[in-house]
Amino acid sequence: MNLIITEESEGERLDTVLAGLVEDTSRTDIQNRVKSGHITVNGKTVKPNYKVKKDDRIELLERENVEADIVPENLNLDIVYEDDDVAVVNKDRGMVVHPAAGHASGTLVNGLMDQLDNLSGINGELRPGIVHRIDKDTSGLLMVAKNDVAHRHLVEQLVEKSVTRKYTALVHGVIPHNLGTIEAPIGRNPKERQDMAVVDEGKDAVTHFNVLERFDNFTLVECILETGRTHQIRVHMKYIGYPLAGDPKYGPRKTLDVGGQLLHAGVLGFTHPKTGERMEFKKELPKYFTDVLDEMRLSEK
Repeated sequence: MNLIITEESEGERLDTVLAGLVEDTSRTDIQNRVKSGHITVNGKTVKPNYKVKKDDRIELLERENVEADIVPENLNLDIVYEDDDVAVVNKDRGMVVHPAAGHASGTLVNGLMDQLDNLSGINGELRPGIVHRIDKDTSGLLMVAKNDVAHRHLVEQLVEKSVTRKYTALVHGVIPHNLGTIEAPIGRNPKERQDMAVVDEGKDAVTHFNVLERFDNFTLVECILETGRTHQIRVHMKYIGYPLAGDPKYGPRKTLDVGGQLLHAGVLGFTHPKTGERMEFKKELPKYFTDVLDEMRLSEK
């Protein structure tokens, strides 16, 4: 993937600029990739603290595919689509996307290693094939790269904001207007580093939403991501006063006891990295979500 530095980024550190531009990538990962020579500036290796200049050409080189030290597990994943380059998987609620501290097994990656024949190596040994993530207790669709060329193309689409990502969420409160856009930067909460929050020094974040159904004390909404920041929908909806129902981290103290936020990634669209065909996939709300809605509809009759 190639990026050209614009005037507004001139003078900033290379690792800071790329952490803000490349979706779902940490500054530490960027620093490691710069040090290993997988990121170059104008064809040359530099240090992570290199101050970028206007028109610098940044190239993110492909890493060699790695044989990840992850135990494949037969988790019977719901593979919605698969070809030689990409796959689309419907992640169950409660499943972590990739191995991390406290989650060495039972992750989406463990299942992918068992069910798919190839996965890209760009994100390293613990995140093979993972182009973007959704939270543990969020269900829904994810795109997976089966080789590095496909991975790079899909990341470019995320950077260009051409990937369609639509979520269904149940939020506290009754939203009076039918449409809205939340444009507020998201970063680490200075008071609680495990949480994200709207902060002045955060990364740009934009969420569009429209109301699908109103209840006495809740609203069902569709949220459309323009950017993909960590916990973006959960943070943005809390910011405007309508936190997600069931959310233990960002929801109110008294919320629905349903085992996590009611949030489902139901629509995913992207351009196929090889054929150029525009593809869109939809996955209906899971039963745990529809049960809550059905109960609300009955109680309001």
